[in-house]
Amino acid sequence: MATFLYRLGRGAFRRRGLVALIWVALLFAAGFGAASASAPTSGSFSIPGTEAQKAFDVLDKKFPGMAADGATARIVIKAPAGAKVSDPEPKAQVEKIVEDLKSGPGKDQISSVADPYQSQAVSQDGSTAYISTKYKVSGMELTDATRDALKESGKDAQAKGLTVEIGGDALMAAPETGSGEIIGIAIAAIVLVITFGSLIAAGLPLLTALIGVGIGVSSITALANVLDLGNTTSTLAMMIGLAVGIDYALFIVSRYRAELAEGRERDEAAGRAAGTAGSAVVFAGLTVVIALVGLAVVNIPMLTKMGFAAAGTVVIAVLVALTLVPAILGFAGKKVLSAGEKSKLFGKGKPAGAEKKANGGTRWARFVLRRPVMVLLAGVIGLGIIAIPASKLEMGLPDDGAQPVSTTQRQAYDMLSDGFGPGFNGPLMVVVDGDKALADRTVERIKGLEGVAAVMPPMPNEAGDASMISVIPKDRPSSTQTEDLVHTIRDGSGDDVMVTGATAMNIDFSQKMNDALLPYLALVVGLAFLLLMLVFRSILVPLKAALGFLLSVVAALGAVVAVFQWGWLGSLFGVEQTGPIMSMMPIFMVGVVFGLAMDYEVFLVTRMREAYVHGERPGQAVVTGFQYSARVVVAAAVIMIAVFAGFIGASEQMVKMIGFGLAVAVFFDAFVVRMAIVPAVLALLGHKAWWLPRWLDRLLPNVDVEGESLRRHLKDAAGSSEGPDKDRELVNV
Repeated sequence: MATFLYRLGRGAFRRRGLVALIWVALLFAAGFGAASASAPTSGSFSIPGTEAQKAFDVLDKKFPGMAADGATARIVIKAPAGAKVSDPEPKAQVEKIVEDLKSGPGKDQISSVADPYQSQAVSQDGSTAYISTKYKVSGMELTDATRDALKESGKDAQAKGLTVEIGGDALMAAPETGSGEIIGIAIAAIVLVITFGSLIAAGLPLLTALIGVGIGVSSITALANVLDLGNTTSTLAMMIGLAVGIDYALFIVSRYRAELAEGRERDEAAGRAAGTAGSAVVFAGLTVVIALVGLAVVNIPMLTKMGFAAAGTVVIAVLVALTLVPAILGFAGKKVLSAGEKSKLFGKGKPAGAEKKANGGTRWARFVLRRPVMVLLAGVIGLGIIAIPASKLEMGLPDDGAQPVSTTQRQAYDMLSDGFGPGFNGPLMVVVDGDKALADRTVERIKGLEGVAAVMPPMPNEAGDASMISVIPKDRPSSTQTEDLVHTIRDGSGDDVMVTGATAMNIDFSQKMNDALLPYLALVVGLAFLLLMLVFRSILVPLKAALGFLLSVVAALGAVVAVFQWGWLGSLFGVEQTGPIMSMMPIFMVGVVFGLAMDYEVFLVTRMREAYVHGERPGQAVVTGFQYSARVVVAAAVIMIAVFAGFIGASEQMVKMIGFGLAVAVFFDAFVVRMAIVPAVLALLGHKAWWLPRWLDRLLPNVDVEGESLRRHLKDAAGSSEGPDKDRELVNV
């Protein structure tokens, strides 16, 4: 492989004009497709194999036109102190809101508006009422006019002294991350400048990463409606694509500069960078693709599509690193070098043979080699302590109760809880696939259950062979008591009685994610173990990589639980409401962090393996790996931490949690596991680290990441009777 990538990189460098033109054409083609496509929707959401999904399927069949997945809104109205919403003036204002919604700009997207005085949606003390509004489409598909009409519906009532707040998913919009992302990218640029000492070299990874992400995200946008991808897919693809795109270009450019420093010609340096660092890029990219495609084991179509789309963006990032980066290096010339490196190339630096000062990576590696046991124990015990809260992990999906207290959704949630009880924020929908007699028996049974605040009369369909029953729990939707109530209703009912609704769907979704976590871990870690065994020709090195990753992920989950579930240091990160950890968070963190962690493992340890194969002793190979790779790995990790930390400033708790979790996980994995535990373990193992049974060595194909076959090829080509011209013919593609 190294020889093929050498030819590819050198060919891209020499034909840089054509290569750059092809990538620019792809970018414009993808951009044109995205601009021509209709705006992406939220995508269909289903959880195959769950009772909640089965109930929704019955609703679609027995209650046609109901739009079970349509958006909902609750306009909550509270009368001034000492007054009631049934008094003439407040009642007139409430009825005006109902009429405005029915006849306003968004009426075409509304399927029903319930008058609170007819639907018994007035609290017992008469202080609060709510208007239930059902829409024909999901929240992300509502037009701006419809959403604005909803927001403006209570303005007149507020002017008359009533308190009006709006809850529900009709106000759902793409979460705003504020300036955090921009700051993160700015920090990435600063880190690149410091790392390379050259504005051109620093800008190159950002430019190529943006081109790759632009092609990937534009392609997803163009195909979103055709493949039912949903509007959140491009966000994940952008996050992952930007992360790996910068990383991969960073390592290619770094190796290119190292080859130039050894006196190579520019095209030769580009080819060797692609053949060595490019091999690591290919296998690092494969680990990320495995992690993302592995989301299919969860068996949730939305997640599967998101994983495949993001994996496609990673593939584009790898191709960009192997072809476009060498091409742009050809345009850049020696401008990718810092001033000091240019001076050395032109003979104005230190004299040949002068002793080089050991860099920070070398000094750190030597420190670890002197005290491997102390460093190993400190890293493992430290991460182990941080991981302790993960044993108390509670998973769920956030509702309006997790919103910041300043939002109208949170205030509407609190008003409903105060006026009607916490359970009104998450009613259960019981679907009865049978006649009225079965529905009546179901109502009587549910009324006698503990934890039930109210049971509405059954609402039959036109054919009379199915009914819907609304059940109001006593406790809030995300509580364990409500989850127990859902299971109690299900356990005491037959196959014809099913519990669904947003609360039940959240419970089933969380359970499905929890059940899929271990199989997903086994699949991803197992496949990556085999892949790393091919790369490193070792059993213990891949095993160490997998165990180190698990340690960093569990420690990151412990930090997330401590901050977002227990509230430790919550004010520092803007956490206003503690609660269960988002059920998608653990498996999402495993997928993303695993891919990035294996990036750092491959880039760092590959250079050690390369030195070991070329004759260095195990300890010296560790020092060599850190000498050439530590600075770049640290820079890549700092960039990723900055990008992910930018999401902590988001307004939504879910986005804030993802940003915090990924930033902490990358910090633990890069700086504790890869930079401390890995060299300590390798120092203790010595030659055993690179041991592989002979029978297994014969079975495994040799992928030659360290470039040994490439060196032999170049040596043979250089020594052939045909001379350099023949060599150029061999490698020019």
